[in-house]
Amino acid sequence: MPVCNVSLQVIPLVDPQDVYPIVDRVIDMISSSGVKYTVGPMETTMEGKLEDLLGIVEKAQLICTEAGADRVLSVVKIDYSTGGVTIEEKVGKYQS
Repeated sequence: MPVCNVSLQVIPLVDPQDVYPIVDRVIDMISSSGVKYTVGPMETTMEGKLEDLLGIVEKAQLICTEAGADRVLSVVKIDYSTGGVTIEEKVGKYQS
């Protein structure tokens, strides 16, 4: 299976002061997963096999609910190509 990109934005429905600590837990999980990723101001983009990245998306929902969210709104974007897609090819020229 080719490498693809999945972007994930999680919005746990909790008190406003609890949002960032929960999002931090999700980013920690992504970091410990071993996939290549980049954190942006609105979402985190990951690179890897689609099945692995979708598993991470599922775990993110559980992290939010285990942290106290009764509901989680998530935005997921997938860029999949038979030839593969990398983060580098999209934004490499903009990074220093």
